[in-house]
Amino acid sequence: MKNDKLIDVEIKLLMEGIYQVYGYDFRDYAEASLRRRLTQWLIGSGFATLSLAQSHLLREHALFDTLLRGITVNVTEMFRDPAFFKTIRKQVVSHLKTYPFVKIWHAGCATGEEAYSMAILLLEEGLKGRFRIYATDINEEVIRKAQQGIYPLKDMQIFTKNYQQAGGKASFSDYYTARYGHAILNPTLRENIVFAAHNLAIDADFGEMNLILCRNVMIYFNQPLKERVLELFDNSLTQGGFLCLGTKESLDQRLISDRFEEIHPRSRIYRKRYKKNSGVK
Repeated sequence: MKNDKLIDVEIKLLMEGIYQVYGYDFRDYAEASLRRRLTQWLIGSGFATLSLAQSHLLREHALFDTLLRGITVNVTEMFRDPAFFKTIRKQVVSHLKTYPFVKIWHAGCATGEEAYSMAILLLEEGLKGRFRIYATDINEEVIRKAQQGIYPLKDMQIFTKNYQQAGGKASFSDYYTARYGHAILNPTLRENIVFAAHNLAIDADFGEMNLILCRNVMIYFNQPLKERVLELFDNSLTQGGFLCLGTKESLDQRLISDRFEEIHPRSRIYRKRYKKNSGVK
């Protein structure tokens, strides 16, 4: 028990130091998840304790980058959860088509697979030249990878299967070129996406978004940070805009829950209600 309390103090001091030196705010991340990821990093770090590692982490950016990769979660796929993308295609796109131009925020985009998936879907649904995706992540290294749009060729089999199950209308191989064991996505897909670093814990909102996706990111946040981020999304969405969360996340019992309605049972796709005096039904 005493050792657990000491570890908690070490984590608290390290997170405060990281915030002060690098600007990354993990102070409101879920304690159990943060402890688990820091323990995993420590095992391979060569340091016996977080206290011994702290001064090096705060002075050596390269070492800190290894910790950042350990804390942030970057596991994703193209068209991950095909049923989700199929629902977007069938029940959300028809509303997006009513706008002359659509703005989409993909928060916590990791290495970009899902952002590119959304670009493909919207192009297939006839929105070419009418949308822009803002794909953001706290980790600048994965943002650079996302901008490249290059993925292991071995992943294309599962990506293709996901695409087909999500209602894809073409051959998935049309969207990439195979070369030296990698798949290079068509540059035309990147024309519709702006990749940028963004910290949900401290950075400002993106205004006038029609669709926001933040899937399986907030499960690592504690309750106050979840509420802060949801308010951020609400402030960023237009009336009638859509908010998409992960399968393990929900607006149930959240402060903003009465401002949204789920468009399909258990889809975790919510639509922001129009204000009563907006004149829109």
